Amino acid sequence: MHKHEIIEAVAERAIARRGSLRVFDGLDPLRTAHIVVDLQNGFMAPGAVCEIGNAREIVPEVNRISAALRRAGGLVVYLQHTCDAEAVRGWTVYFDHFCSPERRARMIAAFSPDASGHALWDGLDVQPQDLQVRKRRFGAFAPGASDLHEILQARGIDTLIITGTATQVCCESTARDAMMLNYKVFFVADGNATFTDAEHNGTLSAMAHTFCDVVDAATLVSLIGESAARHAA
Repeated sequence: MHKHEIIEAVAERAIARRGSLRVFDGLDPLRTAHIVVDLQNGFMAPGAVCEIGNAREIVPEVNRISAALRRAGGLVVYLQHTCDAEAVRGWTVYFDHFCSPERRARMIAAFSPDASGHALWDGLDVQPQDLQVRKRRFGAFAPGASDLHEILQARGIDTLIITGTATQVCCESTARDAMMLNYKVFFVADGNATFTDAEHNGTLSAMAHTFCDVVDAATLVSLIGESAARHAA
C-alpha cells in the first residue's frame, strides 16, 4: 500500500487559507454516496492491460467504508471504466492521440462491456442494493461520461467518498468535478491507488489544497459512525 502523505508546504498553505487541513467535521450518511472508481479486472488482475498492483491492496479498506456507510443508510456506487462504441466515437482525442494503435485495441478489448476486464474485481463486497454505473471518460461527471450526477441528485446526495484507481487519473478527475458541482468530497488516502507513491501523494496534496477533505479509512469509518449516531439522536 502507498506510504501516503501530503506535501508539507501544501498543507501549510491550506491551513493558512482556512484554518485547518481538515475540511468537514461530519456528514449526513443518508445523503452520502461512496463512489468506488474502476476497481475492475482490467486494472487489478495480474498481467491485465492496465494492471495497478497497489489497487489490490486497498480493497479491504474500500469494503470497510462501504459496509459502514450501508449500515448508516448511505449509498454505494461502483463506477466501471467502459470502452464501448459510444466512448470510442465520442472521445477521439484520447483514443487517437494518447494511445498507440496496439494500446487502443487492447484497451477496447479489455473494457468492452462484455469483457472480463470490464467486470468488477471479485474481492469487492458488492451487495444487491449497490449501484453499478458505466463511465466513458476518466471523470464520471464530464459531459458524455455517465449519468452519475443525475442518479445522485435524484437521491438527494450531497456528499461523496472517493476510493479506487488510478488516484491521479479517474479518481482525481471525478473528485475535482464533484467539488465544482457542489458536492462535499472526502478523498481516502489509503483507499485510492496508483503506480507510485509520488503520483499518489501529488494528487493527495492537490485534493487537500483545494478540492477535498483528505482522510484515511479509519478516520472516515469513525466519522460515519459518529455522524449516524448524531443524526439518529
